[in-house]
Amino acid sequence: MVLADGRAHPASALATAVGLSRPAATAHLQRLVTGGLVRVEQVGRFRLHSLASPEVARLVEALAAVAPPQRVTSLKASNTAAALRAGRTCYDHLAGRLGVAVADALRSHDAVHFEDPPADIAAGASPAPIRLGPAADSIFTALHVSFGVNAITPTRRAALRLCVDWSERRFHIAGGLGAAMLESWLTRDWVTRRSGRSVCLTPYGCKKLQAALPGINLHT
Repeated sequence: MVLADGRAHPASALATAVGLSRPAATAHLQRLVTGGLVRVEQVGRFRLHSLASPEVARLVEALAAVAPPQRVTSLKASNTAAALRAGRTCYDHLAGRLGVAVADALRSHDAVHFEDPPADIAAGASPAPIRLGPAADSIFTALHVSFGVNAITPTRRAALRLCVDWSERRFHIAGGLGAAMLESWLTRDWVTRRSGRSVCLTPYGCKKLQAALPGINLHT
């Protein structure tokens, strides 16, 4: 779950996060690297680990949805869980209530079109159809997001894709468009990273989103 923030981490940080010794964490990571789920890169004297692809991140999210809920035994754990539900990264795009609110607002303003998921949908389910709407050009320009196929698909990755949010059981926007939104808003300080995977909307970002997407529900 730490690796699902889309960033690269040294084995020592991952060992601390999960309460393992460094050798034990390294052994587990080596198995994940061998299995093609994690990649490792040598940067100076550090070996940095990250998930191998967005598809692996989707697998992690699906496992999180069916895993037994973790018992909250401290105020810190409770605050961490609340922060993740409010807003987090799902590999390289926004998730949690913030991600769902953005997706819903984009749809209500005809920037994208998609149908609501069924009530019993599971995380990791086949992506539902999504397409750009007639207002996509003006809305994404106001949001400082390049949504053209050439701008958001430098590889064979899908430009437009929906992801089932494991905490909200609603859709948030993934794919190249989701990654472009998060990257742009982090660069412009609309969104800032907190600890781990959690992110939050800055007051400046709140004003910008409300101006571009009037009526967006940022207080759910």
